[in-house]
Amino acid sequence: MKKELEHSFVTQLEANQNIVHKICRLYTNNSDAHNDLFQEITIQLWKAFPKFRGDSKFSTWMYRVALNTAITLYRKSKRSIDTQDFESVSFKISAEAYDDTIEEQLKLMYNAVKTLNDIDKALVFLYLEDKNYREISETLGISEVNARVKMNRIKEKLRTILNP
Repeated sequence: MKKELEHSFVTQLEANQNIVHKICRLYTNNSDAHNDLFQEITIQLWKAFPKFRGDSKFSTWMYRVALNTAITLYRKSKRSIDTQDFESVSFKISAEAYDDTIEEQLKLMYNAVKTLNDIDKALVFLYLEDKNYREISETLGISEVNARVKMNRIKEKLRTILNP
């Protein structure tokens, strides 16, 4: 029974690990912090997995556990020292002409999103993952109407930040 549970968990985690990586990217500034958060989220997912009833999709449940873990650790880390920015490290592969326009736009977007509060960050993340408002509301524990209103306000706030 335990082997089946373990196999099921590993299979689901491998299939959905990009969710965790994206959340880690949103809540960390460097690769060490990213790896630590990924590990902590994985631990929390494993601890909670036996209680997963299947009332929602595994990915929806995973979002909820991962976001709650990231938010909890993010709040704790605000009381500790700052880390080096992830963007300060350059990842160029070849010496050919490289157009970094999209990369720069993504950096600006990530920086703008990082100024939002924890719940708003999570909402934007789920929205950018093409989750519908029903899934967003289930994951965040808010009503669909509230999710829509918050998203409209966040969009306006991001427009203001990105286009001063």
